[in-house]
Amino acid sequence: MIAAAPRSAWVLLIGGLAGWIASFTLIVERFKLFVDPAYQPSCSLNPILSCGSVMTTDQAALFGFPNPIIGVAGFAVVVTLAVLAVAGVGLPRWIWIGLWLGTIAGTVFICWLIFQSLYRIGALCPYCMVVWAIITPLLAVVTQTLWGGSRGPMRVVAEWRWTFVALFYAVVLLLIFLRFQDYWLSLV
Repeated sequence: MIAAAPRSAWVLLIGGLAGWIASFTLIVERFKLFVDPAYQPSCSLNPILSCGSVMTTDQAALFGFPNPIIGVAGFAVVVTLAVLAVAGVGLPRWIWIGLWLGTIAGTVFICWLIFQSLYRIGALCPYCMVVWAIITPLLAVVTQTLWGGSRGPMRVVAEWRWTFVALFYAVVLLLIFLRFQDYWLSLV
C-alpha cells in the first residue's frame, strides 16, 4: 500500500476539483450552445480567448462526444482517490499506476489539444486552459508518490518533477505568445 504525502494528497484533491469544475462547466456551455446556436459562451471573451470557436470544431469531440466528458469522468476518479489520500488511506500500487497512466494519457491528450488550439483552430478556450494547467501538476504529484522512493531514471524524474512542470508552462506560454503575438501586442 502506498500513501500519498499530505501535501500531495491536497494538490490532487484541489487539482481534481478544479479540473472537474472546468470540465463540467464546458459541458454545460456546450449544451447551451447545442440548444441555442446563437448562444455566446461565458468563456468567449475576445477573438483569441473564445470557447465558442473551439467547442464547435471536430477536435472538441475527438471520440464522437464532447471532450469534457472525458474530463468529468477522469477528474472524478482523481477526486475520489484524492479524498482517500487526504484521509491517509494507503492505496494499492496498481491503483497509483493506473492514476499515473491516466495522467500521462491526459498530458498527451492536452498536448495534442494545445497544438490543435494554437495551429489549427486559432483560438484558446479559457476553461480548457484550466485543464491544461492542472494536468501536469497532477502528473508530477502522482509521479512523486509512485516513484519518489525508487532507484533509477524514474527517481530522477520524480525529483525534477516541478522543474518539468515549470518548463511545460514556460513552453506553452511562449507558444501562446508567439502564435498570437500580433493580438497581444495590439493590446499594449
